[in-house]
Amino acid sequence: MAEETNAALQDKAALIYRRLMDYYGKPTWRAHYEPLDELVLTILSQNTTDVNSEKAFRHLRDLFPTWEEVMQAPLPALKEAVRIAGLSNQKAPRIQAALRRIYEQEGQFDLSFLSTMPVEEAETWLTAIHGVGHKTASIVLLFCFNKPTFPVDTHVLRVSKRLGIVPDNANAYKTRKQWEVLVPAGWYYPLHLNIIRHGRETCKARKPLCHRCPLLSLCPFGQAVIAKDSMSLP
Repeated sequence: MAEETNAALQDKAALIYRRLMDYYGKPTWRAHYEPLDELVLTILSQNTTDVNSEKAFRHLRDLFPTWEEVMQAPLPALKEAVRIAGLSNQKAPRIQAALRRIYEQEGQFDLSFLSTMPVEEAETWLTAIHGVGHKTASIVLLFCFNKPTFPVDTHVLRVSKRLGIVPDNANAYKTRKQWEVLVPAGWYYPLHLNIIRHGRETCKARKPLCHRCPLLSLCPFGQAVIAKDSMSLP
C-alpha cells in the first residue's frame, strides 16, 4: 500500500475523530487524579490491566497513607503492596525513586509546578525520573493539566497502525508525534480516549469486530479482514 500524503492523512485523521465522536460521544476533559497520584498509577499500569493497577494503587495507599511513608517503606513491603499490578520488582523501586527525586527537587510531594511549564520542559523534567518514559509523562501532562500532548498506549498504537496512520514498524513515540501533527491540540484528549475505547470494544487485539466498525471504510486492515472472511464463506 502506497503511503498517504500528509494532507490525505490529515483528512483521514479528521474523519476518524468525527466518526469516533459520533459513535462513542465526546469525552470532556477533567483532571482524573492529583498529578502525583496519576504518575504513580501510570507506573503501576505498565504491562497490566487498569483493574489490577487501580487495585494495586488502592492497596498501596491503604497500607501507606502518605507519600513519605511510601518513599520510606521497606522495599519488600512495597513490592508486596503492589504485587497485583505485576512486575513489582521493577515498579516498587521506580515509585520510590520518583518520590525521592520529587522531594529532593521540590521539598514536597507535589507536581503542580508542572502546570506552568511548557509541555516540552515538563516532559523533560518527568522523563529525567528513572522509569518514567514519554508515555507516562504524556499521560500525566494531558490528564492532569490538559497540556497538548497525545499519549500512546497499546490500544492507540494498534489502532493507529491498522488505520494506516503510522507504518507497522512505528513505535509509540513516533505514533504520538504523528497524531500531534495531524490533529489540533484541542482534539488530543477526546481522540485519545475514544481511540482507547475503540481498541477495547471494537478494534480488539484478537478477533477485532471489523464488521461493525465505524472506521471500516478508512481502515486497510479491517477491509482485508472482511475480504478474507468473505472468501471463506461457502
